[in-house]
Amino acid sequence: MTKFVIEGGHPLTGSIRPVGNKNAALPMLAACLLSDEPVTLHNLPLIGDVRTMLRILEEMGVEISQRGASVTLCARKVNTSAPDARLFSQIRGSLTLMGPLLGRSNRFLVDTAAGGDDIGRRRIDTHLQVLGGLGVSLHHNGKFELVADGGLVGGDILLDEASVTATENGIMAAALAHGTTILRNAASEPHVQDLCRMLTRMGCPIEGIGSNTLVIHGQKRLHGCEAHVSPDYVEIGSYIGLGAITPGELRIVGVVPEHLRMMQMVFVDRLGVRMHLEDTPDAPPDERYTLVIEAEQELRVRADFGGAVPKIDDAPWPAFPPDLMSIALVTATQALGTVIVHEKMYESRLFFVDKLIAMGAQIILCDPHRVVIVGPSQLVGHHVTSPDIRAGMALVLAALAARGVTTIDNVEQIDRGYEAIDAKLRAVGAQIERVTA
Repeated sequence: MTKFVIEGGHPLTGSIRPVGNKNAALPMLAACLLSDEPVTLHNLPLIGDVRTMLRILEEMGVEISQRGASVTLCARKVNTSAPDARLFSQIRGSLTLMGPLLGRSNRFLVDTAAGGDDIGRRRIDTHLQVLGGLGVSLHHNGKFELVADGGLVGGDILLDEASVTATENGIMAAALAHGTTILRNAASEPHVQDLCRMLTRMGCPIEGIGSNTLVIHGQKRLHGCEAHVSPDYVEIGSYIGLGAITPGELRIVGVVPEHLRMMQMVFVDRLGVRMHLEDTPDAPPDERYTLVIEAEQELRVRADFGGAVPKIDDAPWPAFPPDLMSIALVTATQALGTVIVHEKMYESRLFFVDKLIAMGAQIILCDPHRVVIVGPSQLVGHHVTSPDIRAGMALVLAALAARGVTTIDNVEQIDRGYEAIDAKLRAVGAQIERVTA
């Protein structure tokens, strides 16, 4: 068991750089199964979930060579449609193996559920709907088996919700389906766009990238490619919150401006965070834009018209991301005013607020999806446990803003989504120590 011991109240000053997007990396790794030629991915985050996905692929026979944040995968020798059940159950991203394995062999078999954060029910019905629209049938007698007896055939499919992983599975299965597939009400997050661009490099034309209607022209075979994982906008959002509630100027190097619009609306327009974008045209492309979170913030909630209590809520892209709700919530505890946080997707994600209340935050849990926050609150150090990736990072933020020392247990959860976060934070002045029992 590993824990963080954090002394709060210290200024954070300097530059910090996000790694590649975890939610892009996992389906892009799975997409190597769509070809027998080598696929190379750059800017891969070296985090727990990625390591687990690489182990799953290696157990299936994928040849893997890795140098730093770049990895080359070749699925030429893969001859199974059944990933290792023990590894499969450890991460939610393992679900993205369904689409490419069905595309490769018309079959997918596993005898366990996918893992991931315990944040409430996470349905897979949309996956089954999309794959069913391509000719896949489900057999569920003790084991979970998907079969396309007649092969995958393109179709015009309306998703019952804009599920990211169901969209990704549909895209990857459709890439090797016969004919053209249209996915309507598709997810359009940056990580979905990364996957689409990778598949176009592999030889599958895709129209509508970045929109909610995708047209995938299926191919008989795909070839290898090189692809780049875009920076993790959730990690960037975490640093925005971190810079806002601690003293000092924090510079986030290598952001994508198009990924920041809704963060601007929530952090700046709603909570009063002062930040600005710097453009250095002669810098390398992945370092051109730097987001500066200015020093000595005076956070203030901006009320709605007529003085009404405002609301922060999440929705599919390009609205505010669900994975940043925990970060926005902690930031709001340090802002003057009252705000409602409405987390619409997962019925257990807000339950971590009891830990913030124990640290001194003024929060009312209205129901599983809504809390009222009255700020600012002086947070104090406490002994807490990380329940999942995003809540764990939110607790790190709270600890760094608190007076005194906080101990956070179960930081393996945080490591699943953030690469060497303690070392990164120490580099900008945080007093954080990793302790392994």
